[in-house]
Amino acid sequence: MEFFNSALGKNISFVRPGYFKIAGFIGIPNMNYYYIFLFFVFFISVLGNTAVMTVIYLDHNLRTAKYVAVFNLAFVDLLGNTALVPKVIDTFLFNHYYISYNECLTYFFFCYMCLSMQALNLVALCYDRLVAIMFPLHYQVTVTPKIMFSIILAFWLFVIIAVLTAAGLLTRLSFCNSVVINSYFCDHGQIFGIACNDYSPSYIFSDVLIAIILWIPLIIVISSYVCICFALFKVSTIQEGVKAFKTCTAHLSLVAIYFIPILITFTNTNIHPNHRIINLSLTAVFPPMLNPIIYVLQTQEIKLGCSNLTPMYGPNKMHRNLL
Repeated sequence: MEFFNSALGKNISFVRPGYFKIAGFIGIPNMNYYYIFLFFVFFISVLGNTAVMTVIYLDHNLRTAKYVAVFNLAFVDLLGNTALVPKVIDTFLFNHYYISYNECLTYFFFCYMCLSMQALNLVALCYDRLVAIMFPLHYQVTVTPKIMFSIILAFWLFVIIAVLTAAGLLTRLSFCNSVVINSYFCDHGQIFGIACNDYSPSYIFSDVLIAIILWIPLIIVISSYVCICFALFKVSTIQEGVKAFKTCTAHLSLVAIYFIPILITFTNTNIHPNHRIINLSLTAVFPPMLNPIIYVLQTQEIKLGCSNLTPMYGPNKMHRNLL
C-alpha cells in the first residue's frame, strides 16, 4: 500500500525545486569542439531527414506501406534531434546549466518520446520485410499503407501514454537535497535518482519501459531475421536469396546503428562516467543523422525519387505534372 501511496497518494505535499542543474559535461576538457561537432551532426540530420520526407511526399511512387514507416522514422529523427541538440549546445556551450522544473519535464518528454519511437519504428519496418520475404503473395493485402499507418499510430499512442506516465510519476517525487542532474539532458533515471522520498514506482516503471522499448523490439527484430534467414535457405537459387536479402540491408543497418552502441554502453560496467555520458549522447544524435544517408544510398526507390525530383522546376517536370 505504501508503494501506491508514494506514487499516487493524496494529501501528500511534494517538494518541487524551482529549477534543476544539468551538469553532465561540466568539467570535461576541450568540450567546445564536441559541441561544434554536435551542431554539424544536427545540421546534416536536418538536411537529410527533410530531404527524405520531401522526396517521399512528392513522389507518388513512394506512397507505399514501407515508406509510410520510413517517412515516420525521418520525422521522428528530425523531431528528436531538434528537441535535443540545440538545447544541449545552449546548455553547455553558453553555460545555461539551470532549467526550470516544468521545462525539464517537457524536455524529458520529447527526448524520451522520440528515442522510444525510433526503436518501435524499426519494428514496423521489420514487419514490412518479414511479410515481403516470407509471405510475398500476401504482401499487398497484409502490408498496405493503411495498415502500416495504423501500426505507426498505435506506436505513437503507446509511447505518448508511457512517457506521460513516467513524467507523472516524477511529479510525485520530492527533491530536498540535490537538484544536479548528472547527464547531458533531463534524463529519467538521473531525475528520480536524486529524489529524497520513495522513488521505487519510477524505478520499477523505468525497468518496465526499458524492457518494452528496448529489449522486446530487439528480440522481435532478431527473431524476425532468424525466420527470414530460414525462409531464404529454402529459396531455389543462391542468387535469388541474396537478391531478397539485399532488400533488408538498409533496415539491418538502421538496427545496428541504433542498438549496438546502446548495448555496448550499458553492458560495459567499467566505462568512465564521463565517457558513458558522451557515448549516450552520440547514441542519441548519430542514428538520426545516418538513417537518411543509409536510405538514400541503399534504397533504389529513393535514389530514383531524388533523380526524378531534381528537375522539379524544369519544363519537363511541369509537363509531367500537368499530365
